[in-house]
Amino acid sequence: MKFIFTEKALKDYKSLPVKLQSVVDKQLKALLRDIRYPSLKARKYNEADDIWQARVNRDYRFYFLINDDTYIILTVIKHPK
Repeated sequence: MKFIFTEKALKDYKSLPVKLQSVVDKQLKALLRDIRYPSLKARKYNEADDIWQARVNRDYRFYFLINDDTYIILTVIKHPK
């Protein structure tokens, strides 16, 4: 598996503080190892559009699609509580 960022996701990522970017990097590496990695808490977010959600930390999530052997990262945003 591999991942790619959409333009929006890349913009979101670059707007994060460097420390948070490193947490995103860590979680993306975990995603590549195993989508069921415990700290990700990955789940199907939108069944109709086949969008998944995974945890960056307590306050941030990233959303992605799975296309063959590629995770397409759609956005990295603050989790709405």
